[in-house]
Amino acid sequence: MDTLKSFTNIICGEFDNSQQIKELNDKGIYNFPFAKHINTPLNDKITDTPENFNGLFVLEESYYTINGNTNSSPHLFLFTEEAEGVKLTSYEIPEGYDKTTFTYANVNSIPFNNLKISEKFTPAIYKLRDGVWEGGSVSMFSPVLKFTLFERFSEEKLEVSESMEVNGKRTFGFDEPIIYKRI
Repeated sequence: MDTLKSFTNIICGEFDNSQQIKELNDKGIYNFPFAKHINTPLNDKITDTPENFNGLFVLEESYYTINGNTNSSPHLFLFTEEAEGVKLTSYEIPEGYDKTTFTYANVNSIPFNNLKISEKFTPAIYKLRDGVWEGGSVSMFSPVLKFTLFERFSEEKLEVSESMEVNGKRTFGFDEPIIYKRI
């Protein structure tokens, strides 16, 4: 459990990539998204968890702004300590919420038995290498839609690389990771 606590202490909090945006803008690059993550432990709002439950639910509230438009993208993740590392399992947004209302401030309580694991997302495994947690997964959201995730987490920053491909052609993602720093 100490490993899981150490891992989640790194990823929980408020982060954005404002430093990265400034550096890119200084180089004349303006088409990279401003991104903000608010990662909050959610176990206090999950009721009726099984006895001896050792996982940690985290609500990731993500906001991406590009070309003046901001989109929200909340995710519910369960982190568990496994023999091979820390495992991230993605859950569906709980019933009664949507991508605009699923925020920590709006959640009252969610019964554990109402939570549904995302069937589309392949769980990610993170391993500690030289003080940096690394991991990710490849998920087939449909026979032609592939989602690739690779992340590196340290005390200094969270590096997130995500891409979507349709029939092998990238439709979302960037050549470099989004680099989040704690704010």
